[in-house]
Order: sequence, then C-alpha cells, then structure tokens
Amino acid sequence: MPKDKTASHVRVMTAARDEFMEYGFEKASMRRVGERCGLTAAGLYRHCRDKEDLFEQLVAPALEKLNSWMDIHLGKYLDAVQKEGNFQWQDSWIDMMREVVYPSVDDYYLLLVCSSGTKYESFLHDLTQTAQDQMLRFLPILREKGLAIREISPTELHLLFSAYVTALFEPVIHRYPPDEAMRCLETVETFFMPGWKSLFGF
Repeated sequence: MPKDKTASHVRVMTAARDEFMEYGFEKASMRRVGERCGLTAAGLYRHCRDKEDLFEQLVAPALEKLNSWMDIHLGKYLDAVQKEGNFQWQDSWIDMMREVVYPSVDDYYLLLVCSSGTKYESFLHDLTQTAQDQMLRFLPILREKGLAIREISPTELHLLFSAYVTALFEPVIHRYPPDEAMRCLETVETFFMPGWKSLFGF
C-alpha cells in the first residue's frame, strides 16, 4: 500500500501505535483504532488492508533502519579487511542502540513486546540469528588475512550473541527511562566489549 502522508493518515498511525502499545497486536481492535482517530471502519480501511498491514506500516521503517545500520556496519569491516588489508575495531551494536533504536524506541518496543501473532513475533531471535550468520561468514575472511581469530563453534557463537542481544534490548522491553537505559548500555559495553575484542585477538 502506498505511503499516505496526509494528516488523516498521521492520525491513523498515531491511534494505531497507541492501540498496539496498550493491547498488543492480538488484542488490538480496529474498531478502537477508528474511535481513537475519529474514523469510521470504511475510512480506516482506506489507510490499510487489515490489522496486520497497519502494524507492518508502523514497524517496517524501524526494521529498515536497523537492517541498513547492520549492512553499513558489516561493510565497514569488510572494506577494512579486503581493501585496506587492515582490521580495526570500529563501531558496535551498542552504537546501533544509541543511534538507531533509542531515537525511535517505541517502534522497537512494538516489535519486541507487541508483535505476537504477526510475522515479527520472533524478532529478537531472528536478529540474533542474523548476527550469528554474519559473523560466521566474516570470521573465515579474517583468518584468510592472517588474523589470529580464536576458533569458535556456531553453538558457542550463538550463546554469546544470545546473551549480548538480550542484554542490549532488555531496557527496551522493560521501558527503562532514557537515562537509565543509557547507563545500562554503558554497563553492557564495559562487560562485553573486552570479550569481543579478545575473541578477535585485540
């Protein structure tokens, strides 16, 4: 469905966000969304095909931002190794949390907490799997360049990424105030970064 930039569509999206945040996808009511934004059912369905489409319109931009950051993040490392013949520690997923997730934290709360019953309900697991798959493709490239990367099995790597990603997103799930969330990210950074660097031979 084409993106609608009208004031009416903005009201629909605001009402839908409030409804999904309060009730979650499964218990959310299109009737209540219409009441929240002052539209009849017919008016509401001019902005979406159904409830799932409405939810997807809300969260798709957040997913695009996250995937874009991850692609750029991986590209930086690949360029450093393949083009420059050099591997330097650059940004981490903690930077992703600060730069991408927290400026739009409600969108990620929807994905993490309110998405049961949609194709996004395994968002955190899928994100962890994506990180693991990227790393498993990246490690052999580093070894080919002669870097002393520790041998690590997919099972071990999954365990590490599960712990890391869960720690990063716990403040989102529990809706910590921004100041507390940032302190938690600093703690995660202090705890995990030495381990990741050790794995890469730093």
